[in-house]
Amino acid sequence: MNNVRATVIELLGQLGSSREARQYLNQFSKVDQTRFAVVKVGGAVLRDDIDALASALAFLHQLGLTPIVLHGAGPQLDEAMREAGLAVEKHDGLRVTTEAVMAVVRPIIYEANTRLIDALDARGVKARGVLHGVFKSHLADPDNLGLVGEVDEVVLEPLSAAIRAGALPVLACLGESPSGQMMNINADMAAQELVWAVAPHKVIFLTETGGLLGPDGGIISAINLRADFERLMQSDWVHSGMALKLKTIATMLERLPSETSVSITSAPKLTRELFTHTGAGTLIRRGEMIEWHPTLDDNRQAVIERLFEASFQRQLREDWLAERTVLGWLVAESDRAAALICEGVDGVAYLDKIVVTPEAQGEGLGAALWSALRERFDAMYWRSRVHNPINGWYFQQSQMSVRGAQWVVFAIGVDSGVQFERWATDAQARCSGWTAADGAEHD
Repeated sequence: MNNVRATVIELLGQLGSSREARQYLNQFSKVDQTRFAVVKVGGAVLRDDIDALASALAFLHQLGLTPIVLHGAGPQLDEAMREAGLAVEKHDGLRVTTEAVMAVVRPIIYEANTRLIDALDARGVKARGVLHGVFKSHLADPDNLGLVGEVDEVVLEPLSAAIRAGALPVLACLGESPSGQMMNINADMAAQELVWAVAPHKVIFLTETGGLLGPDGGIISAINLRADFERLMQSDWVHSGMALKLKTIATMLERLPSETSVSITSAPKLTRELFTHTGAGTLIRRGEMIEWHPTLDDNRQAVIERLFEASFQRQLREDWLAERTVLGWLVAESDRAAALICEGVDGVAYLDKIVVTPEAQGEGLGAALWSALRERFDAMYWRSRVHNPINGWYFQQSQMSVRGAQWVVFAIGVDSGVQFERWATDAQARCSGWTAADGAEHD
C-alpha cells in the first residue's frame, strides 16, 4: 500500500508540485473518511463520461480516500420515458412522477447505479450500491407532483457500513416512507440533505461544463461568498440558472463547518481540482472578507509582518517600509492571507508581497485574495524567484512576463513592450526588505 501511495503521489506531482499534492493529501487523510467528501454526479456525466468518472474515483481510492457518491439519472429517465410513450412533465422544476413514471424511474436508476459499480469494479475498486434505506421521506405534493418525495431524515448507517467494509458507497436518489412507499427524490435536493447530514470536508458537483462560467465564457476559478455573492447576484451576466445554483450553494454552506468547500468540476479534471492550488473548476467557500486598508495600525501591521516572516522564513528589517511608497494592504479578516501593494513605475501598482498560509491555500483563500487584487487594480506588476513552485500559476494570470537569472517578472494591464521593460527593470532592482543576513536577493 505504501508503494502504491508513493507512486500515486508522484503522479499527482505531475499535475502541480509534489509539495502541493502532499499538502492536500495530508489534509484529506486527517478527515474521518465518512466525512471526506460527497460527490454528486449528474446523469449526463454517468452517460457520457463514465470512464473518466470511474478512473478519478479509483484514483482517490488508491490514495485511501473514500467519497460518498450520489448520482442522478435525469437524461436517461427522459429518454426512457419517451420510449415508453410517457410525457416528461415538470412542476416547479421537479419531475411529476406518476405510478407509470415510477415504474420507469426505478429500473433506470438501478441500471445507472449498477453501471457505475461495474466500472469501478473493473478498476479494482470495491463499491457498494446503496439504493434504499438512506432517505426517509414523505410525499412533497401528491396532488401536483405524485410520487415525489421530500426528505425527512438521512440515515447514514448504510453508508458508514459500506465504508467500514472498505467499499465506496454509491447512493441513488430514491426515498421511502415509513410504510415502504418508494419515491423519486430530486438529485439536487437529495444532495443538499445528504451534505447537511454528513457535514463533509468537500462537496463536489461533477458537471459537463466543469465549473461556473463567467461573462467571457471561461470558468470562474474561485468564489468567496462573503466577498463576492452580492456582486455576482447583481451582475447582468449571472443568468437565472447560475443564480439559483449560487443561492443553493450559499444556503448549503451556511449549515456546514467553515472548512467545508464546494467544488464544481468535470470528471476528467477532478484530481487536478482536488490536489493543486490552481485547481480545474470552480471552488466556492463561505469564505471571509478581504479588506482594503490604505494603512494599518501598529498592532495589525505587526501581525502581518509576522505572517510575511513566517511564510518567507526570513526576518524583515526594522526600516523596511521606509523605502516604499505604500498604496495599501489587502488583508483577510482572519489575518491568514495578505498582500502589500506599493507604487511602482508610472504610478502603476507593484505587488510587493503576497502570502497565504498553507491551510488557507487549501481553502481557496489565496484565490479570493487574488480576485480582490484584480478587482482593485487593472494594471500591476510583480516578481518571483525563478524556482518558485507557484510560477506556473503566475504565468497563467499574467499578460506579459520575462525571466532573468534570479527573477521572473510578471505584469497585467501592459500597454506596450517598452512600458513592460521599464516595469521589469524596476522590479528586478527593488530591495526586498529582508535583513542582510537573509540576502537582499530574496522576496
